[in-house]
Amino acid sequence: MTDFCIAAKVSFYDDIHSREEHMMPELFATTFVAGLFYVFIPGPATLAALSLSAGSGRMACAIFLSCHLLGDLAWAILAISAIIGVSQAGPLLFDILGLACGAYLIWLGVKALCSHGANAAVIVDVPWKSGLIFGFTNPKAYPFALAMFTAVFARFEDAMAFQNAVILVLAAFLGFCAATVGVVFWTGLPVTRRLFARHSRFITRAIGVVFIAAGAKSISGALTNMRLRA
Repeated sequence: MTDFCIAAKVSFYDDIHSREEHMMPELFATTFVAGLFYVFIPGPATLAALSLSAGSGRMACAIFLSCHLLGDLAWAILAISAIIGVSQAGPLLFDILGLACGAYLIWLGVKALCSHGANAAVIVDVPWKSGLIFGFTNPKAYPFALAMFTAVFARFEDAMAFQNAVILVLAAFLGFCAATVGVVFWTGLPVTRRLFARHSRFITRAIGVVFIAAGAKSISGALTNMRLRA
């Protein structure tokens, strides 16, 4: 009877391992696509990248997005780790980030609204520094990554194990990189740059308004969450 139970248990775990191996290619591809959408969905960083690429060239845009990518990777690691039960970041951290990011976006928005002349199209003037700030202080990055990857991983419960975390992070990172190349490409197209140059003042003002609205919403949400927990 004991031998039978041991054999049944071994067969059960072999079956799980086999299913996990068959799932991994599809899970890797699905996580890669999720990484693409994570970057492609427009937000303040996309608008900043457009301003940089059209106003200062693709190299400035690439530097900004490369530094922003470090923040995306950090939040993706936290989200994937939380999903597989390795860690869970507390809400206070994201409320503090919400206040910091909101203040930064409002400052950029006011700067855009007050810009004039040759500097009208320059919203982000230090690409690497702004990329890091955008990437690491975005309070929506972790909740969005957590929600998106949770939805993606729902079909792959058997493969949600710590030993697969590195593979999942790699797939997401490759998706981020591919999408970043795409953003640098389309924002640097001649037609995009001509359009931006022709209407730079209006587009810069519009971006400024969007930044201020996004910053105010971020601060409001953070203060509301803090007040509810008080």
